[in-house]
Amino acid sequence: MSKLKSFAKITAFACGLGLCGWGAYEMTRPAYDGTSGITYGSAHAPVRNRDVDFHVWYPAMPGGRAITVGGNGVFYGTPAGRNAPRQAGQFPAIIISHGAGGNAGQFGWIASKLAQAGFVVVLPNHPGTTTGNASAEAAVRVWERPSDVTAVLDEITSNAEDYPFIDAGRISVLGFSAGGYTAMALSGARVDPGRLQRFCDLTDHGMSDCAFLAHFGIDLHSLDLSPAGQDLRDTRIRSAVIVDPGIVSTLTEESLSQIDIPMLVINLGDEGTIPNGVNARDAVPLIPQAQYRLVPDSTHFSFLAECKPAGPRILENEGELDPLCEDAGGRSRANIHAELSDIIVSYLLDKV
Repeated sequence: MSKLKSFAKITAFACGLGLCGWGAYEMTRPAYDGTSGITYGSAHAPVRNRDVDFHVWYPAMPGGRAITVGGNGVFYGTPAGRNAPRQAGQFPAIIISHGAGGNAGQFGWIASKLAQAGFVVVLPNHPGTTTGNASAEAAVRVWERPSDVTAVLDEITSNAEDYPFIDAGRISVLGFSAGGYTAMALSGARVDPGRLQRFCDLTDHGMSDCAFLAHFGIDLHSLDLSPAGQDLRDTRIRSAVIVDPGIVSTLTEESLSQIDIPMLVINLGDEGTIPNGVNARDAVPLIPQAQYRLVPDSTHFSFLAECKPAGPRILENEGELDPLCEDAGGRSRANIHAELSDIIVSYLLDKV
């Protein structure tokens, strides 16, 4: 039985026991009048021996209940229609992989644009590297993230009757930061485990990753990282968009040269400002069908949701190491998102 059906049955059972307070609250929400619907699912991930939950955005008609996806004291969320009626037909699917410490809810700004452009958008929450349950130990097990996506695709393609609006023959992947690595691995890139073990030996690559690992006592040389070198390609992926890919310097030249799908690689920032840890300029010429773009006056964290006015103060009080709310050049994050959305949507429309 699919997880989508199981969830519906559990909900009905709970209501039968009189536990519908939450459901009553949902019914009081105003009706949604937009065209970006959202629902939720889960998939069993064998590599983790647990379920991975995911969001599903889709082209919708007015209806359902108006909700805000994501958002907290730091970040704004995105409006969507919970269980809004689907538009008729089948649509190409985009899998979005979030960065380490992020979550599916942070990407409503691009998921809603893709849904409005005629895509179904599937966003897994990667266990161990998701907001609220992230750990240094899990962050090092990079090979688990691509396997999460494969598990989600298995769930969708094995239960086509629950996802009749997804065209399983037209699937792309979009990844940000650690999700950028994830998308590259799904496209055929492979890590050199030795390079990964040496990743923090001589430099921090202009990012906080190595400080994060050191703070929690992680010594990469003491770990068995050989699983990182396995082939994690998922042949159902037909094209990819990569934004500031993590650990890109650990990817083997041979595997990059064997990627056989169209790929757009984007770095956030100007020449000379991109952290070495995510700078993909040298990798792109090795990939036969890759294109490369810069988004100027932006930073690595410009792909996160827009920050609320109190966001920087809250992050400072919480001891956050990274400037998550800072952009560059006096440009607003909304403006950066608009440019990124135009680039990503145009590219994917051309490839499906």
